[in-house]
Amino acid sequence: MIVVEGLTKRFAPAGRPALDGIDLQVAPGRFTGLVGPDGAGKTTLIRLMLGLLRSDAGTVTVDGLDVAAAPTAVRERAGYMPQRFGLYEDLTVGENLRLYADLRGVVGAERQAQLDRLLQFTDLACFTGRLAGALSGGMKQKLGLACALIQRPRLLLLDEPSVGVDPISRRELWRMVRTLVDDGIAVLWSTAYLDEAEQCDDVLLLNEGRLLFAGPPAGLTARVAGRTMHLTGIAGGRRAVLARALESPAVIDGVIQGSAVRLVLREPATPAVPAALPGLDGARLQPVSPRFEDAFVDILGGGPGGRSSLAESMPTAPAGDGAVIEAVHLTRRFGEFTAVDDVSFRIARGEVFGFLGPNGAGKSTTFKMLCGLLQPSEGRALVAGLDLKTASSDARRRLGYMAQKFSLYGNLSVRQNLAFFAGAYGLAGRRRRTQIGRMVEIFDLGPYLGASAGELPLGIKQRLALACAVMHEPAVLFLDEPTSGVDPITRREFWTHINGMVEKGVTIMVTTHFMDEAEYCDRIALIYRGREIATGSPDALKENRRGRPRSRKPTAGGRLHRAGSIVRRARGARRHERCRLRPPRRPRGPFPRALVVKEMIQVLRDPSSILIAFVLPLMLLFLFGYGVSLDRPGSQSGWWSRTIRPTRATSPRPSPIRASSTRASPTTGTGPRPTWSQAPCAASSSSRPASAPG
Repeated sequence: MIVVEGLTKRFAPAGRPALDGIDLQVAPGRFTGLVGPDGAGKTTLIRLMLGLLRSDAGTVTVDGLDVAAAPTAVRERAGYMPQRFGLYEDLTVGENLRLYADLRGVVGAERQAQLDRLLQFTDLACFTGRLAGALSGGMKQKLGLACALIQRPRLLLLDEPSVGVDPISRRELWRMVRTLVDDGIAVLWSTAYLDEAEQCDDVLLLNEGRLLFAGPPAGLTARVAGRTMHLTGIAGGRRAVLARALESPAVIDGVIQGSAVRLVLREPATPAVPAALPGLDGARLQPVSPRFEDAFVDILGGGPGGRSSLAESMPTAPAGDGAVIEAVHLTRRFGEFTAVDDVSFRIARGEVFGFLGPNGAGKSTTFKMLCGLLQPSEGRALVAGLDLKTASSDARRRLGYMAQKFSLYGNLSVRQNLAFFAGAYGLAGRRRRTQIGRMVEIFDLGPYLGASAGELPLGIKQRLALACAVMHEPAVLFLDEPTSGVDPITRREFWTHINGMVEKGVTIMVTTHFMDEAEYCDRIALIYRGREIATGSPDALKENRRGRPRSRKPTAGGRLHRAGSIVRRARGARRHERCRLRPPRRPRGPFPRALVVKEMIQVLRDPSSILIAFVLPLMLLFLFGYGVSLDRPGSQSGWWSRTIRPTRATSPRPSPIRASSTRASPTTGTGPRPTWSQAPCAASSSSRPASAPG
């Protein structure tokens, strides 16, 4: 379906190429994963496949068509879902679908049948009247997928569709796309979740513009066979044990996994390995099966280590008694909708408290109330003993907050953002310059200081946001999905800093959709539909659910679904061949009509836009049409001359227009002055030839 040969793309003539001599293939009816660290070139590659960018060298062929020669024909055969939510948030679900149906030329009886099928397929039939901006993260991604499938494509390109989506919605999205693969569609799925990449049929691994691996995931996982271990029998905190293990030359990567620490060794395990781990006497190494993530970190050279230069430069937070963060019956209503309903918890000093739940559960709303950005409808939010509803701005400066969405100023450079937030947190003079320099060095922001923050790769944006949140060395830190969408290496770097700051006594509250990151928390609270449903340590919550498996009794519907999946998989190749013989369907609906309908809906929905769209243009038309004359001042023709009289005492030059009457000149008071029955004049007096009649 896709053949790429020698593809090279540069955005700066003297800089490193975004893609450097890429050769790869994507087969029809296969689920292909595209993985790599931030800035590896994944989005650039997808855009080149669609003809949205022009390559500097090499060729891209999609379904037998050269993308450079026939980009429009390629886009008619492909469905594309960009990294950012690209639909209209002020249109409803149904209006977005109808707009894309018009743009794709899906009309007639086929149109309604396709819309009904997609609404049922994505489970959005009950939300057709809801604005797209009011949907949860998972529902937005489902709507984006439905719009990409409005005209059945032969190729589906998805650029990180599961970023910021909770695990349940991710699984639903994955199942929907897998069904499309069973129907013979070729899918290229760019992802930052390596557990998703492990389930793909094929994987493409990019790093710094080069293709490091192409093939089944098991082929990459085999490179770390015999080198993955569990460190059990740990005495003391797991975070401290992990930090010490990562400083050993024998270890290239490690994460907390349950009650153990998972390690990837540089060489296969030998009896001398435990002796190479200082301070871990009594701990045992047990071999475990390798994962795709282990091999991914290994091929990229290993993780960032266990030392946090950020934490080492921070002072130890002052000791104190009692809870540092306390939510007391917090409730927040938006009209008739209750986003947070009677939530209460306490967080002690130097504790990592995880706040977990699906999209729309109320996590970010609770965060904003605890930071003083939202006022609770009921209850109190106390931080360091202060009620932020009445606390001064000086008290708020003790907090650090990193929002879920990139909330810095995209039109400012990295240097300007750092300078602004340093001033906002009260840093001045030498300390301000010192802290900005430290953040640049710790988060490796030097190459991006002059770049606009809105144009940075996602991983660099998250680094910048964390740097702005901690540069004033807060005692309490709120992190709302800090690692959403970043690659595993950057995620490990973030948690190395978080673990180091906690050792310095900083209290941290964090939300995440990565369940393996919840293992780093001392305690977690689960929130669902605005209510707190469980609180405790990760081990305690898992133990509470152990022994209570869900019923997996097969049903007739389940058996039919599995049988249908097998039949679709068997027919996938033949269906694809039939599609190849069918000429591509060209859009039949006019593009301007669809866009005009969209604009009219947006104008009628927002009353203020009616003023901008209709009233202001009429006012400008009146002002410019009747308030400005093309005649120079002093001329006796046109509207200007009849409204504003000449100030000179000399008589005006005669005009060829017939005079209807005479009267005394208002300027001199004597002598006749011509007046005209018709005001406008075709030409000004300055443009009249010298031989014109007097």
